[in-house]
Amino acid sequence: MSAQKKKAFQIEAFKHRVVVDPKYAEKTWKILEHAIHEIYNHNASGLSFEELYRNAYNMVLHKFGEKLYSGLVTTMTSHLKEISNSIGAAQGGLFLDELNRKWAEHNKALQMIRDILMYMDRTFIPNTHKTPVHELGLNLWRDVIIHSHAIQSRLQAILLENVRRERSGEVIDRGLMRSITKMLMDLGPSVYQDDFEKHFLEVSADFYRLESQEFIESCDCGEYLKKAERRLNEEIERVSHYLDTRSEVKITNVVETEMIESHMHRLVQMENSGLINMIVDEKYEDLGRMYCLFRRVSNGLVLIRDVMTSYIRDTGKQLLTDPERLKDPVDFVQHLLDLKDKYDKIITSAFRNDKTFQNALNSSFEYFINLNSRSPEFISLFVDDKLRKGLRGVTEEDVELVLDKVMMLFRYLQEKDVFEKYYKQHLAKRLLSGKSVSDDAERSLIVKLKTECGYQFTSKLEGMFTDMKTSQDTMQGFHASHGSDIGDGPMLSVQVLTTGSWPTQPITTCNLPAEILGICEKFRNYYLGTHTGRRLSWQTNMGTADLKATFGKGQKHELNVSTYQMCVLMLFNDADRLSYKEIEQVTEIPTSDLKRCLQSLACVKGKNVLRKEPMSKDIVDTDTFLFNDKYTSKFFKVKIGTVAAQRESEPENQETRQRVEEDRKPQIEAAIVRIMKARRVLDHNNIVAEVTKQLQSRFLPNPVVIKKRIESLIEREFLERDKGDRKLYRYLA
Repeated sequence: MSAQKKKAFQIEAFKHRVVVDPKYAEKTWKILEHAIHEIYNHNASGLSFEELYRNAYNMVLHKFGEKLYSGLVTTMTSHLKEISNSIGAAQGGLFLDELNRKWAEHNKALQMIRDILMYMDRTFIPNTHKTPVHELGLNLWRDVIIHSHAIQSRLQAILLENVRRERSGEVIDRGLMRSITKMLMDLGPSVYQDDFEKHFLEVSADFYRLESQEFIESCDCGEYLKKAERRLNEEIERVSHYLDTRSEVKITNVVETEMIESHMHRLVQMENSGLINMIVDEKYEDLGRMYCLFRRVSNGLVLIRDVMTSYIRDTGKQLLTDPERLKDPVDFVQHLLDLKDKYDKIITSAFRNDKTFQNALNSSFEYFINLNSRSPEFISLFVDDKLRKGLRGVTEEDVELVLDKVMMLFRYLQEKDVFEKYYKQHLAKRLLSGKSVSDDAERSLIVKLKTECGYQFTSKLEGMFTDMKTSQDTMQGFHASHGSDIGDGPMLSVQVLTTGSWPTQPITTCNLPAEILGICEKFRNYYLGTHTGRRLSWQTNMGTADLKATFGKGQKHELNVSTYQMCVLMLFNDADRLSYKEIEQVTEIPTSDLKRCLQSLACVKGKNVLRKEPMSKDIVDTDTFLFNDKYTSKFFKVKIGTVAAQRESEPENQETRQRVEEDRKPQIEAAIVRIMKARRVLDHNNIVAEVTKQLQSRFLPNPVVIKKRIESLIEREFLERDKGDRKLYRYLA
């Protein structure tokens, strides 16, 4: 038998047609329509949702989806028109309540209707690209109710009136406002924006424009800023309570534009209360408020920064042109530091440590400090004052704080080499006179200078400390080998200074007393005997001496004087009266030094061990000097300081400047050679730029001086000019 073939499994349609009742669609729709009416009339409890769902399902299944959908639209529209009339009839404050209540009922009804028509929502609507049931309900609510002529304008007016009332200080129902604005948002972003937000922003702009004008006319700057800040915070709070979160940026922008940006120039410049007055009176809270508000608007912080910078520069110029301030360099620098502290505090506490403000402050200080050519000298004098006496008894932390402040001013200096010149002179005097308050503080400052400017800047300063230590060892050796030779004669203590490390001093003539010359010669022989190939020259203008003096009635004192003063006083061992000319002739002390020396010995109350005839403050060539037998003091040890100017005189200043200029020439030439060696060929402008860049950490070279140094290098055949282009230079190996 042959195997039978298996037949494939097939599903075939019924052989007879299923006949649907012609009135089926109409009957079913009537049932569903009635259910929708009942839902809207709050009688849904008696409905069978399962049966209603089946009816809707069958209508869609039997291709009556279109009838079901259109019927739904018609029925819902009809009900919403009735609701619209009901809402429109509500009087006064009940309008929003009625709208909110009906909206809640509509949403509830819409949920039930969507459940019944779920099958249509899932199949028929996507296939026919119609609006889903829930969205349809929202659209109909929008078109029939919210956009109806009777409700639209009224709703908008009431919402805006509520906002106005709240701005005026009245209490409104924020919960109700939240419900209404949420309804508008649920109906679509465009509904909220077009029906409310757009008008809200326009009305707000008008409101704040008028209010800001009233405030600016009646308030000072600080008061105005408080009100602007309060209004801004109110609007942010309003958004959080009942507006769309996206409205915050828009409404705050309105407040910022109308209350801040429109008036910011007038606020900053406001007489007696603007930015400058706040800075002068240190109103940190008001300054902080101004910063926070102005940072919200375009160019707000730029305006504050520009006005502040201009004020600081003007204040700095006034300080530099005030002759009273410039009389005392220490007070002048202290005032600079106080100003810097004040502005730093403003930037830190009011301007949130804004780096752009800090940069502007640094730029301003650098600008006006360098307007005064004597700033390097004054800062060095300030350091000198602090390291002599100003830091005595101060904690290590406070010492570091003062030194850090000094370094901050030092960084502003363009002529750091001028500061170095003066600092070296002042340090030398402190070390040689033993007047430095702390070796640790001295070394700490040198370390800071080295960190800032490199080893080359401080190598000579460190050499000065080395010399002081070496001198101690030298004197121990001298006393060990010559102690017995000295006996009861004068005691000698010598500091041997390396010429290159210490400030260059002119070798001044001064005839030392015979008693002193003997021991000086012994030291010279000892030193040159232990060190070959060296030369010694006495710097009598830098020394000190202790003299034992006996006055009338046998009163004895020990006088601490300079070497020059010692030379003058020891003349009175052999004479009671000497003229100025006689003293000058015997001692050969330079005129300016001699006059200052005699002035301190005869004209300073309490230190006048000599008498001057005639009595006057100034020393002239015709004066005569006598030993003051009647001198008394309650102290056994009396220090007689030399009357010295705190700052250089103008000729001395010019001389220092000339020495600095001379020192700069080899530095500029070295920089030019380094650059040309690396680049080989370079034009004039680029050489000037490169040299300035290399040397600006020490000083700002003058382009005219750079040009002269280039000419000098060409003459000495380090460089040559290009034959084709006179502005081009070539390096000659």
